[in-house]
Order: sequence, then structure tokens, then C-alpha cells
Amino acid sequence: MLTHINENGEAVMVDIGEKPVTQRTATAYARIKMKPEALNALINAQLKKGDGLAAARIAGIMGAKKTSELIPLCHNIPVDKVTVDFEKESDCALGIYVCAKCTYKTGLEMEAVTGASIAALTVYDMCKAMGKDMVIEEIKLLEKTGGKSDYHNER
Repeated sequence: MLTHINENGEAVMVDIGEKPVTQRTATAYARIKMKPEALNALINAQLKKGDGLAAARIAGIMGAKKTSELIPLCHNIPVDKVTVDFEKESDCALGIYVCAKCTYKTGLEMEAVTGASIAALTVYDMCKAMGKDMVIEEIKLLEKTGGKSDYHNER
């Protein structure tokens, strides 16, 4: 049975009114590939547009907080905390990790994935003057805890 479709085949928001409040977390990952010189400029805060990682961190947090405004049928979740971290994976790849936390009736996987996506898009925007051939890839949920079940994905 599909949870977001009613008996008439119409889209509906899931009723979470009876679900228990639990502590929940979700961690998502995105990777962006670019030229080595662009990645070095990004990491060393030497982009013409300014500190790209700082901008991407704020954008990732904002993206997670505004997910219900972007994704149809998502609940407006009271997000307690969002962290955005970056890891240089090679001379041309940056990993982005977004972890979201709340105490609520439903999970925040979409918030973490949206945050990772928006952070990656912001990195692209901040670095595009150095080349538009960047590739955002492998956006995925890594982990979810709380609620009925936990989920762990391999990186």
C-alpha cells in the first residue's frame, strides 16, 4: 500500500498524529568532482566569490530547514540541529556530509539529503568561474536512526 496515495489515487500527506515522538537523526552524503585547481581554491578560501565552504555550509543548513517548502508532502519538521562537513576525497573530489537531528514524530531523511544537495549546488555556484565541467554525483542517505527502524548504508 502506498502511503502518499488515497483510495482515489490522489496524493495525500501522511497522517503522523498518532506516531510517538522519538529522537531521530539522518546523515546524507554528496560528492562533487571538479578540476584540482578549483578544489584547491575552494579549500583554501581563494575563490573570487569568497569562502565557498562557508557559503555551502550555510546553504546546506538552510536547505535542510526548508525541505518541507521544496519537497511536496514533506512534513514541516522542527529540526534541532544540522551539521555540514566537507572532506577532500582526492585531488578532484569533495565529499559533503550533512547530519540532521530532531525529536519528532517522523524522520528527517529528506532534510539531510536536501541539505547535502543544496550544499553541493552551492559549491558548484561558488566554483563555476573556474570551470563549469563540475559533476555532482552520488547523493545518498548514509544513515537514519529513530522511529520504527534504523538504516545504515555503505559509503
